[in-house]
Amino acid sequence: MSRIGKKPVPIADGVTVTVTGNVVTAEGPKGKLQFAFRPEVSVAVDTEAKTVTVSRSSDERTARELHGLTRSVINNMIHGVKEGYEKRLEVVGVGYLCAVQGNELQLRVGFANELKKQIPEGLEVTCPTQTQIVIKGCDKQKVGQFAAEVRALRKPEPYKGKGIRYQGEQVKLKPGKSAT
Repeated sequence: MSRIGKKPVPIADGVTVTVTGNVVTAEGPKGKLQFAFRPEVSVAVDTEAKTVTVSRSSDERTARELHGLTRSVINNMIHGVKEGYEKRLEVVGVGYLCAVQGNELQLRVGFANELKKQIPEGLEVTCPTQTQIVIKGCDKQKVGQFAAEVRALRKPEPYKGKGIRYQGEQVKLKPGKSAT
């Protein structure tokens, strides 16, 4: 039995979870999320105990794989609509800047042209300083995906460390030609 899958998911105060057919809906102060789960697993909501329980129908490999996954996704949904998720990026380099203009993230990261990245719906992107990007939202997958896409526009290079990186990320610098 899946160690993660058999744990019940506690429902936080101010969050409502409903199951209709094969769709779980979580609604809270930060927003509303939906997840369509596979037929190999079943989801039950206990309103008195304020928990969500995930169970599987058989011991086949796919059912075992989906058991823990479904439980984790529902847990992330409840956490997201209650508190939300946040990723912070740093822009490192001389003359490297970032700014939010309307619904676009503008980046000057050493290319001839300014890069513009469309901000997806449901995310809140701010730039407290010209070298910091803060991405907030209730969907953990959307927040992480957008942060990864922004970082991929200019990854930190290994000689000077210039580029876009996650806050606190350690970039291992290589010694240059003069080290030999």
